[in-house]
Amino acid sequence: MVTVVDVRTLARTLPRSSEHVIHDRVKFRVGSLVYVAFSRDETTMGFAYPKEQRDALIAGEPDLFFPPRASDLRFNWVCCHLARLDRRYMTELVTEAWRMVVPKFLARQRLGG
Repeated sequence: MVTVVDVRTLARTLPRSSEHVIHDRVKFRVGSLVYVAFSRDETTMGFAYPKEQRDALIAGEPDLFFPPRASDLRFNWVCCHLARLDRRYMTELVTEAWRMVVPKFLARQRLGG
């Protein structure tokens, strides 16, 4: 099971990433762009993800992933249940979400290709 502490540990290593508490919710962002946010009870995590690939991700693992609330469907965003997420998968999802909000040169420096 993944926790906010696990994500925080990773996010602190990502350049330009900062943590904020907004309306009692922990969020990680680069500048003004949020790339990870937790529910108030910290049982679910929303993260940046290409909206054109969202339906396929949810269909592939419906017990893990679910769509954001209706008002957020217009954004590149998807949600998951933390209790069903392992650390390796979390690292991939958070890192890719971060990649979506930083300049390409910075993502290449950090992650390559």
